[in-house]
Amino acid sequence: GINAEYMGTAHHFKTSADIIIMRVASKRLAAARNVVFVEGTRIPFSASGTTYKKLMAADLSKLAMEGIYQKMKLHPSKIDYLTWGQVSQEIRTSNIAREAGNMAGIPVTVPSHTVTMACIGANQAITTGAEKIIAGQANIVMAGGVETFSDVPIRLNRNLRLGLLAFNRTKQKNLLDTIKAFRKNIQLKDLGIETPAIRNFTTDEVMGNSSDRLAQRFGVSRADQDLFAYNSHTRAAKAHKDGLYDNEITPYEGSIHENLIKGDSTLEKMAKLKPSFRKVEIGGTHTAASSSPLTDGAAASVIMEEETCKKMGYVPKTYIRYWNYTAMDPFNDLLLGPAYSINKILTQSGLTLKDMDVIEIHEAFAGQVLSNVAALDSTDFCKEAFGRSEKIGAIPLDKLNAHGGSLSIGHPFSATGVRLMLTASNRLHRENGRFALIAACADGGLGHACIIERYPQ
Repeated sequence: GINAEYMGTAHHFKTSADIIIMRVASKRLAAARNVVFVEGTRIPFSASGTTYKKLMAADLSKLAMEGIYQKMKLHPSKIDYLTWGQVSQEIRTSNIAREAGNMAGIPVTVPSHTVTMACIGANQAITTGAEKIIAGQANIVMAGGVETFSDVPIRLNRNLRLGLLAFNRTKQKNLLDTIKAFRKNIQLKDLGIETPAIRNFTTDEVMGNSSDRLAQRFGVSRADQDLFAYNSHTRAAKAHKDGLYDNEITPYEGSIHENLIKGDSTLEKMAKLKPSFRKVEIGGTHTAASSSPLTDGAAASVIMEEETCKKMGYVPKTYIRYWNYTAMDPFNDLLLGPAYSINKILTQSGLTLKDMDVIEIHEAFAGQVLSNVAALDSTDFCKEAFGRSEKIGAIPLDKLNAHGGSLSIGHPFSATGVRLMLTASNRLHRENGRFALIAACADGGLGHACIIERYPQ
């Protein structure tokens, strides 16, 4: 039975309903609900203003959603919940999960919500779904995300918006009243538009500037960054050539070509590029080649409760074992999310970097990735930031992003998380590994890490 005295306190249950509720809760806790990553897909990631320039984010989302359940032969009516990420939102589809789900044929009875967490939106969508599964609120969740920079919200500037609203509230009996009201509320100097910028609201700093400062702080050179970017492109090109991405991409108009990958790039060409954010004299080392490009794309995944997955006849790719989110000072540590989250998840799991057979870290900038690698391998940093007596250790670069990353494949902000999860899962099976570590930074001084375990086949 159940002890009517609640958690050793003096409180006693008054009704049989209290006891029933506690019994149900106890059974749920006793029956561990493992969350498994079953499958994922992305549409080809493409440079903004190219492949998908005539499509809305909802259209891209629809393509990815249809791609995943067609790939799995999963009827959309089986889905219990839909979570979807997006950063730059169209006001008409602010809950794009719902609108795109409707477009993709997901039943109107399936609840859905949209998350926004900068570059880790899809990661948050996946882990939010996992938490719903663990809580017994769902057995099958579709999770993913989308971004388009071909169709971003462009607004009138703030003073003009306020002036027009004030003008609209005035009483106007004739044309003269209208002219007077317009002159009173609208100034010539206010005429203008606002376009989205990759600039942090709190710090008012462009993210590339922050990464430049980070690279300078951790001693990451321009040559280091160029080499990392070069390897990202050559690895991604080879992965495509070898067919490793054939089963990870849903074709668009019959093609899985991703047009940002430059397999013919050379270190000599990269060395000629000028810094994009800061001048060389003040530590500018980031270029267009070593910075992730503006990208259009969408990606979808399906996660399930393990026993449900088995009953439906699916063989999952991986267990989703541990995950976390961290936050840090956006002025100094804006892009150190991977280091903070990796420290936390290794402590949480009791594992070490040596236990990780596969590592996938989002490449916002080459300098950002290499700075996080340096931070984890620094005794002083790990002691000061994490209170550790010794450093976490070095990440073997041969295990890191073996088939390219965001620098080469592209980075649709809220879709990248699914790409990382799917690629890491597939790598575990190809490389006969057990654990994979996924990590990413996000604007605002946020971080994410996740550990997945290969599912026995």
